[in-house]
Amino acid sequence: MFELDVRSRKPIYEQLVERLKELIITEVLKANEQLPSVRMLAQQLTINPNTIQKAYRELESQSYIYSIKGKGSFVSPATLKQNSEKIVKVKHELSKLISEALYLGITADELFKMIKEIETTVGGGIESDQNQ
Repeated sequence: MFELDVRSRKPIYEQLVERLKELIITEVLKANEQLPSVRMLAQQLTINPNTIQKAYRELESQSYIYSIKGKGSFVSPATLKQNSEKIVKVKHELSKLISEALYLGITADELFKMIKEIETTVGGGIESDQNQ
């Protein structure tokens, strides 16, 4: 599925969370698609199953996935309520990054082009949001 950098200073579970979020956001993993079992992924990545479980718990707390007892973990469909909380956080982070980019000399036009390029590669969102 993907590789993790065991030499990175970033904990493995955080790398796993980031990579799975990326796969969900870009719709490589679709809504309601089942994730690999903890044991299978631990074996595939040759890491401790507790690390996988910790990453899955983190993704569940952030509403990227949901679990069904005895069935496994699945990708959560995007919902307006979940997204509104995340949007506030993302807007705050974007504001800081855009301010820094402008300070460093990146023009608004360059930023707009970057956004358009990213928009073509990223899925997600809710249909009604795109029509507003």
